[in-house]
Amino acid sequence: MKALILAAGYATRLYPLTKEYPKPLLEVGGKPLINYIVEKLSRIKDIDEIIIVTNSKFISKFRHWAKTLKVRKPLRLVDDLTKNYSDRRGAIGDMYFVIRKEKISDDLLIIGGDNLFDGDLKKLIVFARKGKPRTVIGVYDIKEKSSAVKYGVIKLDAQKRVVDFKEKPKIPASTLVAMCLYYFPKEKLGLISEYMRAGTHTHDATGFYINWLKDREDIFAYIYDGHWYDIGDLKFYQRANKHFTK
Repeated sequence: MKALILAAGYATRLYPLTKEYPKPLLEVGGKPLINYIVEKLSRIKDIDEIIIVTNSKFISKFRHWAKTLKVRKPLRLVDDLTKNYSDRRGAIGDMYFVIRKEKISDDLLIIGGDNLFDGDLKKLIVFARKGKPRTVIGVYDIKEKSSAVKYGVIKLDAQKRVVDFKEKPKIPASTLVAMCLYYFPKEKLGLISEYMRAGTHTHDATGFYINWLKDREDIFAYIYDGHWYDIGDLKFYQRANKHFTK
């Protein structure tokens, strides 16, 4: 199994902090926030390589960071060849780019490079591999619908199968939100190519792909509790810093 960390965004909502510095390398609790993700991934025996996709603007900073990192897994950086926000590939575009460029044919665990949470990734993988491997997304109960409007909102059936997914709806169907955490069995990776080849879909937020995919394949949700921080703006960055500095 491969792990892919999405770290090619330009984080315009965090300017000026991220104008010349990538968001995943911002410090949280005294270390780069991406370190928390790499540490979680390095504890999973089945992962044989960690791939980080970034962009041409920031890859030199990631190379410098990687030299300081002590990790038990092979780690590789991939440049998505974009240089600014206007020519970004988007999260789905980066997934597609890496899968094709690196010829990935293994099960793939994908996680956003700004995704901080308390839960154990191993539990999601065990859940995904029960019986026949299936597509699973990490989900967090944000408790309040007024907060859910900022995220991809999910509705589940009794078997925890995704029956509805909407990006930033004005009226959320639930308080369950997507965490930018996905497990795709190798047999299903080709569907990302099908989505991209259609040429009529947005390539930005991963939720648009999940919404398209749910009508073609069963997608299940693994629900996390505890703390979760999607470092999308300064308020959440400061809140995460406070929590991880304890």
